Amino acid sequence: MADGAMLHLLAEDPEDLSIISAALQDAVAKVGDISYEARSRRLTIAFNRFRWEAGERQRVRSALQIGGVLSVQARRIRRERREGVLELLAIAFEPGVPPGGILTLSFAGGGDLRATVECVDAVLADVSTPWPTPRAPRHEA
Repeated sequence: MADGAMLHLLAEDPEDLSIISAALQDAVAKVGDISYEARSRRLTIAFNRFRWEAGERQRVRSALQIGGVLSVQARRIRRERREGVLELLAIAFEPGVPPGGILTLSFAGGGDLRATVECVDAVLADVSTPWPTPRAPRHEA
């Protein structure tokens, strides 16, 4: 991938979703950057994503949009703290009545969002140019 290339990914099945999950590992978002539109059945989250694919210490503003959302539940996420920062660990899909199921976004500290979806329908897109960051996420071995 070219150094400044913008990432655009579409997930239509659990395998595709695992690629989006990997791209978003260690992305950070403010609680106020989470928007659920019940009428449109759409969950949108704006992240500052670490660009693992760049091979440099960079972040980029990215948006994740999940379609066909029937309901959303939050656990250990304080919605009244709109400036609170969440660090995404992973996104997983638990099948339900085909092609639907539960899509879970797990955050550091034990919080998660669970979206009941009609099917896997997610888009991840970078929406800014990358900027340098002094720190790279670290994982304990």
